[in-house]
Amino acid sequence: MLLPGENIHTTKSCSSCESPFDIMNKDLEFYDKVSPVIDWKRYSIPTPNLCPSCRAQRRLIWRNERSLYKRKCDATWEDIISIYSPESKYKIYNANFWWSERWDPTSYGREYDFSKTFFEQYEELLLDVPKASFMSSVKNEWCEFVNYSSWSKDCYLVFESDNNENLFYSSNTFFSNNSLDVSYCEKINNCYNCIYCKNSSNCIASINCINCEYLAGCNNLKNKSYCIENIQYTKQEYFEKLPEYLAQTGANTLNYIGVNKSNDWHNNENVSGNYIWESKNIIAWFDIQNCHDCKFVSNLENSKDCYDVHGYGWEFGMSLIYEAHTAGNGSYKTWFTNCLFQECKESYYSDICSDVSHVFWCAWLRNKQYCILNKQYTKEQYEELIPKIINKMIEDWEWWEFFPASLSPFGYNETLANEYFPLTEDQARKKWFDWNTYEAPFPKVEKIIPADKLPQNIEDIPDDILAWAIECETTKRPFRIIKPELEFYRKHNLPIPKRHPDQRHLDRMNIRNPRNIHKRQCDKCEKNIESTYAPERPETVYCEECYNKEIY
Repeated sequence: MLLPGENIHTTKSCSSCESPFDIMNKDLEFYDKVSPVIDWKRYSIPTPNLCPSCRAQRRLIWRNERSLYKRKCDATWEDIISIYSPESKYKIYNANFWWSERWDPTSYGREYDFSKTFFEQYEELLLDVPKASFMSSVKNEWCEFVNYSSWSKDCYLVFESDNNENLFYSSNTFFSNNSLDVSYCEKINNCYNCIYCKNSSNCIASINCINCEYLAGCNNLKNKSYCIENIQYTKQEYFEKLPEYLAQTGANTLNYIGVNKSNDWHNNENVSGNYIWESKNIIAWFDIQNCHDCKFVSNLENSKDCYDVHGYGWEFGMSLIYEAHTAGNGSYKTWFTNCLFQECKESYYSDICSDVSHVFWCAWLRNKQYCILNKQYTKEQYEELIPKIINKMIEDWEWWEFFPASLSPFGYNETLANEYFPLTEDQARKKWFDWNTYEAPFPKVEKIIPADKLPQNIEDIPDDILAWAIECETTKRPFRIIKPELEFYRKHNLPIPKRHPDQRHLDRMNIRNPRNIHKRQCDKCEKNIESTYAPERPETVYCEECYNKEIY
């Protein structure tokens, strides 16, 4: 797809996967716009050497959402939960201690050494400056085992989610409560094993249902109640037939049934990708809302003029962001950064900073400006030194690229990259990605029971199961049941799951289409369309017009 006024300027070969990719005339305009101007001189950012997919893969190796470990805090020596394994070579502080004023990141500042490469010096800084144990930071209560989640209460193993209560084993879910094993949901209550459901309650094993209640095994329903596998029943019939459905499926399987829309779009203009709402001029991967003039972005809200960004923007959005893993609310003109929070401006090559401006090559700074390698400078000193460093980076062929994979603190298998671009250990190492081989100690339990030995009826499950470990039927990894979880299954008459929580998450993610766009035909009117459903897939796929006629 071409955006308005676009044409191909040149075609390059990806230096990693060797796939061809196009550089457009509009891309050149963006790179020029975002290039820094220091002392009236523009330092141009050249075109990328990696294709969009490989660039996304390289950014996402910096994002560990789900791998949590028990270890010691390097400041207080207390036991903590961390996204860094006990074998990690980095200093790790309890997140509350890290966010406090009890230590000063600028105390680790150092002079730039022109005899060394930049990335060599930056790795030394990253090894020196302590890291926060996890990335949940704002107003959580009783949410010890969560990551990238805030404003929540009584949540367990919840990731990339905000404003929830009594949520378990879930991800990318917001303003929801009393639900378990859900992903990409919003404003749901008493739901189980659902994905992409909104404003709904008491739904089981359902996909993309909006403003619904009392559904089981349903897809793509709007404003419906008392349906099983998209068949409408009366309230009495629903509750009579639900036990039979649960006995047959266990409610642990998600399947596409009926008609599917080529792409999940709402009120867009000139967009390509999936799960895009109220946006214009977008070439994206997934999950975009109220954005315009952005390319190769994902999980982005309220933003404009951004390229190669994974999240976020939140209420006030951001603009002129390039090659970033997570840029904060109100951020402006930053590039090659990892996790900048809250109005970061004119900030480059920096890692997990908040409310900073005019910082180069810094780590973990807060409320600072005019810093290089965590060392404080005056504005005049900063603007005098930066051009010299940039010229040195150009000489060393380091100027125009995101952080190399070798600087990521995570193994490829711990990160979101492996979720979207799965690799084996051998494949990952051949691409110069690290791989985490740490194995957590086996949990202390009274006994281990294979999943296939579990009673199917929840009434036959004893309270003692809280002291057992269950062997996953797929991976053989042990997992445990916690008390609120058992109460949820009993309340909703659901069987105990037979798969490890991580495997259940993968099962839900496999329901999502891969982040690829295919040319195919509508299965009804046969017009040419673009879709994340590949032509060879078995689902029935309609264009938006045919889908709306069928559903509404």
